[in-house]
Amino acid sequence: MKIFFSEYKNDYATYTFSYAPYCKIESPSDLPNAYAQGFLPYSGDITLVADIFYMARSVRINLKNFADTSENRRINRKIAELNIEMQLVEKSDAWVNSEDFLNFCMRNADKRFSAGSMNLERMRYIVNRSYFTHLFIFKNAEKVLGYVFAVLESDMLHYWFGFYDLGFAYFSIGKWMMWRTIKWAEAQKLNYVYLGTAYFSKALYKVRDHKGIEFFDGTTWNAETKLLKTLCESDDSANETKADAFKSIKPEIDFFKPFRAI
Repeated sequence: MKIFFSEYKNDYATYTFSYAPYCKIESPSDLPNAYAQGFLPYSGDITLVADIFYMARSVRINLKNFADTSENRRINRKIAELNIEMQLVEKSDAWVNSEDFLNFCMRNADKRFSAGSMNLERMRYIVNRSYFTHLFIFKNAEKVLGYVFAVLESDMLHYWFGFYDLGFAYFSIGKWMMWRTIKWAEAQKLNYVYLGTAYFSKALYKVRDHKGIEFFDGTTWNAETKLLKTLCESDDSANETKADAFKSIKPEIDFFKPFRAI
């Protein structure tokens, strides 16, 4: 695993100079360390051959602190009549490149991803990433109802993408698939389930629905969910600050905590 930085915005008036951190994954054994350092897989440029990860305000479930919430139990009761079975399979290139599979995922993506950000070309790029290792399949006696793209390595699982039949949105099937995947990881005695980024209020369901949430604050994994909610809600503001958080909004992050003198 190699970490590199790409120069981004600068504002000389506030002495704010940005460098975006990335890492290049060189083997599957790099994955747990990359996720532990706040990196997530980058699929925004489908011309990239290398496996590039970006650093972000990501969230994970620390499974030693996980427990079902009342919302988890409510959705599980609601969906029980569908008699859904979950199956975990290793990714097969033939399977994920089949027209039926891609069409299923694209029907869902067309409705849920904004401004065409998930087109067929990007979907093909994603399903052929080497670190996409496993597929959770959710089906009942009649049909397949959903898929979860998973990165599974050592003690961690990344719930990367979930796609489901929108005809069953009433049952909150997307939330249920996430919860059911976390339950599987708990049963397998994994340590962490990574759930992607947490920006804007729309991401707060990850905080509300699950116990054991931690977020990467740029330095460490932070379990202060009240602070995470504040940060997500502040993302909704249209006012763009020129300086970084330390110099401007000063959220309740103790920036110096990891560097205390001893």
